[in-house]
Amino acid sequence: MYFATIDCGTTNSRVYIVNEKSEILGQAEKKVGVKDTAITGNNHVLKSGLVEIFNQALDKSHLSLNDVKFIISSGMITSEIGLIEIPHIWAPANSRQLANHIKKIQNPSIFPIAIPIYFVCGIKNKYDLQTSTIKDVGNLDFMRGEETQVVGLFSLHNIKPPFTVVVLSSHTKFIPVDIQKNILGSITTVSGQVYEAIIKETSVGKSIKGNNDFDLKNYFNEEIVNTAFYWVKKSGFLRSLLLPRFMDVLLKTKWYERKLFVEAVIASEDLETMNQLPDCASNETFILIGVEQRVLIYQYLLKEKKNIKNIFKITNKQDIHHLSISGSVHLAKLAGLIA
Repeated sequence: MYFATIDCGTTNSRVYIVNEKSEILGQAEKKVGVKDTAITGNNHVLKSGLVEIFNQALDKSHLSLNDVKFIISSGMITSEIGLIEIPHIWAPANSRQLANHIKKIQNPSIFPIAIPIYFVCGIKNKYDLQTSTIKDVGNLDFMRGEETQVVGLFSLHNIKPPFTVVVLSSHTKFIPVDIQKNILGSITTVSGQVYEAIIKETSVGKSIKGNNDFDLKNYFNEEIVNTAFYWVKKSGFLRSLLLPRFMDVLLKTKWYERKLFVEAVIASEDLETMNQLPDCASNETFILIGVEQRVLIYQYLLKEKKNIKNIFKITNKQDIHHLSISGSVHLAKLAGLIA
């Protein structure tokens, strides 16, 4: 049996043609996401972009549309700025509950491909609709897409829950999972978007832009990361973000040192959100998902500043994407879409 998975994010989306063993026959991706809907005020760009990469992935698979039985999709595609808004389910939630809430749509006005598309809903933190006020806003959170990645993690036999997943993308998202594989909720920051804004919209951006002559992939400097952490604690987040300007103008430093400093400042601030993690997540296994350099910063800070001993990394781009595929396949099986 062949089917497609769509992983739709804020800025990027991917389509895979796969079989029930999660083997990829064709794939395509494009810089298109719900951010385009937010900018343009409608989802035309998102819809056409997803159709484009679906057809590209289908061509690469050497299959016809008749061979593909259905599409299963997760991520921001189910938000109010996606293709169709589907309500979150409450945390804690497990794989079976996610599978039970998959929504089937076959409507060309929503997605103009002549096969059924199944949408995986997101998860929101538990709160009391009747009594919660603005004072409780810091306890609110939700996820769309990461829940499918977490389900994909369950297939990795070398990592057993309980654990806390830390997804490093346009946001940082902390997701605690208990020993029964219940997703307990999430805590999210806008870390990645803040970094992009610093580069594009502030004077600090000039001080951290470099060239392609230096390989950043495995660059790491403990002294810089420790210094960034120190000044966040000493003077706060906003002043610490400005310090690379002084490093640039007043000290003899390299652009990649200043770039690492900014990333370490953001990571140090991110770790403050760990105060909201449940007690069961304080010293358990952490799984970091993201690009290598960013993961190295969080790994170091978690180990040295938070005394986390057991840390796994998933940094290979294809491995990260395969989490969503594996999660989608597992949920499709639980929902009875695959025999």
